[in-house]
Amino acid sequence: MNTKSLRTSSALSAATAAVLALALTACAGDSTGATSGGKHDPNATVNIGSLYEPQNLDNTGGGGQGVTEALHGNVYEGLFKLTDGGKVEPLLAESHRISADGLTYTFTLRDGVTFHSGKKLTSQDVKHSLERVLAPDSQSARKKNLSVVKSIATPDPRTVTVKLSQKSISFVYNLTYVWIVSSEAKDLKQSEDGTGPYRLDRWTRGSALSLDRFADYWSDAAANKKVVFRYFKDATALNNALLTNAVDVVTSEQSPDALDQFENNPSYKVTEGNSTTKLLLAFNDKAKPFDDARVRQAVSFAIDDKKLLESVWGGHGKLIGSMVPPTDPWYEDLTAIDAHDPERAKKLLAEAGHPKGFSLTLDTPNYDPHPTAATFITSQLAKVGITVKINTITPDEWYTKVYKNRDFQATLQEHVNDRDLVWYGNPDFYWGYDDPQVTAWVEKAEQSSTAAEQTELLKKVNRKTAEDAASDWLYLYPQIVVANTRLSGYPLNGLNSQFYAYDIKKG
Repeated sequence: MNTKSLRTSSALSAATAAVLALALTACAGDSTGATSGGKHDPNATVNIGSLYEPQNLDNTGGGGQGVTEALHGNVYEGLFKLTDGGKVEPLLAESHRISADGLTYTFTLRDGVTFHSGKKLTSQDVKHSLERVLAPDSQSARKKNLSVVKSIATPDPRTVTVKLSQKSISFVYNLTYVWIVSSEAKDLKQSEDGTGPYRLDRWTRGSALSLDRFADYWSDAAANKKVVFRYFKDATALNNALLTNAVDVVTSEQSPDALDQFENNPSYKVTEGNSTTKLLLAFNDKAKPFDDARVRQAVSFAIDDKKLLESVWGGHGKLIGSMVPPTDPWYEDLTAIDAHDPERAKKLLAEAGHPKGFSLTLDTPNYDPHPTAATFITSQLAKVGITVKINTITPDEWYTKVYKNRDFQATLQEHVNDRDLVWYGNPDFYWGYDDPQVTAWVEKAEQSSTAAEQTELLKKVNRKTAEDAASDWLYLYPQIVVANTRLSGYPLNGLNSQFYAYDIKKG
């Protein structure tokens, strides 16, 4: 395969579905920032503004959304790549084949790939990387999805053979999340050893993370020499940095009120792409009172999602009514299921034994837009007799208290990945939703032989979880990228929080 063409795929209509390997379906084709008509500086430094600083640098160690944004595809690569348009393409895997029973995958690795340490990529590194995801202490979001891996063999330096315990139609797709890490690397929470077009330069906690172009990269060199992710505590500070040229691009605009100053300024370009980020009011479905579906439904009916979206995002974003965004193959518009109906909410509360309402604590991350949403939700629930105490916490505290220890009643959190409906089939996930039928449908869908069969089953999961109000899906974020017009080649969709920087050109 010509390595010069690996990063480029044809632009497709936003309505076009791409047929992927293993009959996976994907969303719209690739999109990048407008192409600059002038020459670009190959030695430029691109400053990227973000609200999402990593917790650490290890995506199996609780690094959070920020580590994906900064390092995924830039510093680390996988056997396969999820493009900005949602298509799965081979990357470090030159080719692969699947046995007739769908249980054995054989991957041939690309030759001539080296890690930033200088070590040559071998099959042992791939085995090591998969084992890191599956390790008992792994915090990878894809650990459960990849638990079907039964054994990993390395018959020679360029061949990896993976045997599964059962068929997994999403296996190749899930491999796009697995970073291939050098088997000799140490302390990956503070350092790195990937194969990507950049190597880590410096990480100054609370301020910035910088990447340098890797001179020995196996494919096309990055279009810029250096990338600096600069971190801000709030959207106002981030926008001010863009206006003063302290940053060149904002990965995901979080302040819609500020858009006018960019849309009416010829120095900037504002683009809205496809988002997979859902804002959830997640309940602890195993704890009272949310172990009763009627209570969850009542809360969902009490909150006017449309009014919340309008107050936070103006005319941007979308109501979804479930965990499934329109770019997922099993999407259906289920917004009618949790339509705003305070009187119905009161009736359900009475049926559930709470005629005068109840009190709850809402654990709320301290960054935008969670505090605003929490205040809105508090006022809405008060109208049906529910008293909300807002407990504002940091991302680190959220991870420990909510995600790890399940010590919460309700929480606000954004979920960034596509195809993450399947987490409702895992009773051990942090929200504790446990429906045997849903679990069975999710498992059967993963063992499907065709995309049509998978889609049919997951549509059932989508509707059942919506009817049960397993969570309250408040809205789908818009994906708004604001950039200086000197820039081109930046990603517009940012699926799953990834932000590929290597094609960005700065004039």
